[in-house]
Amino acid sequence: MSFFAKMKQRLSRSSSRIDEGIQAIVDDGAVGEPAAPDIAAKPGLMGRMLGRKDSEPKRVLDDAMLESLEELLITTDMGVETALKVAASMVEGRFGKRLSVAEIKDLLASEICEILEPVARPMPLYAKKPQVVLVVGVNGSGKTTTIGKLASQFKAAGKSVVIAAGDTFRAAAVEQLQVWGQRAGVPVLTAPEGSDPASLAYEAMEKCEAEGTDLLMIDTAGRLQNRSDLMEELAKIVRVIRKKDPDAPHNTLLVLDATTGQNALSQVKIFSEIADVSGLVMTKLDGTAKGGVLVALADKTGLPIHAIGVGESLEDLQAFDPEEFARALTGANL
Repeated sequence: MSFFAKMKQRLSRSSSRIDEGIQAIVDDGAVGEPAAPDIAAKPGLMGRMLGRKDSEPKRVLDDAMLESLEELLITTDMGVETALKVAASMVEGRFGKRLSVAEIKDLLASEICEILEPVARPMPLYAKKPQVVLVVGVNGSGKTTTIGKLASQFKAAGKSVVIAAGDTFRAAAVEQLQVWGQRAGVPVLTAPEGSDPASLAYEAMEKCEAEGTDLLMIDTAGRLQNRSDLMEELAKIVRVIRKKDPDAPHNTLLVLDATTGQNALSQVKIFSEIADVSGLVMTKLDGTAKGGVLVALADKTGLPIHAIGVGESLEDLQAFDPEEFARALTGANL
């Protein structure tokens, strides 16, 4: 099964919400197209095709329909401003026209894709060795698993990769990374439980520099953005890293859990203030009916979206494709 097909299948909760909503909007004010002359007298294929087209429910795009579309998009966690923006763009030049469910889906997918395209960029790779990738996020966001998957993919692409298990307070996180490291043939550097993660990060940079490693991926303890003590610990890691290399970390990836909805926007704000977030990875899109939050993130933050996850296996984390995502979200055909 292609990733698009899997994404569409697993985003069914989001696409079903939109699909059912659009169907209800059209049915609520549907009007039939005027019958073409003599269609009833044409029993052949052309007559049947025209008859089917004419029987397709359509609704005039008016103020009431626009308001209903706005409300529907807001329910997907797209946010009020972004939902209004998408709906207004869709209406432009089409007000008063009759639209079917399929046409509305296509239009929505097109407008959403236009917002997403500027931020759909892979994580940049540099000649600098080691390229330090700091990965941050709140508890339960899928951060540790994402590191393992990315490390495995980079290794498969021919890059030498080292993982530093910087979540020194949670043995399960270290063990999870070690499992991924064994699968991918990637070394995982650890420290005694409860030790200083900033020291581990510094030592990992020294080791990777001596060995000419391409990528050093540093895990960090999951932390709530409203815990100042934990955020200060993250700030310390960044300060220590920069003592070794003033330009590091070269990438700071924020892993976001799609099920948190609009709270993802506040996470971006807080983590960016502490660690200069350079790109986003969105996980657990298969676990929510509100995948529209990704559109809000693109519209509000402008940060690159490097990858999205719709499951637990390695192939379920893929580079972000805006058109495929927009069509999976809206239930439109590719």
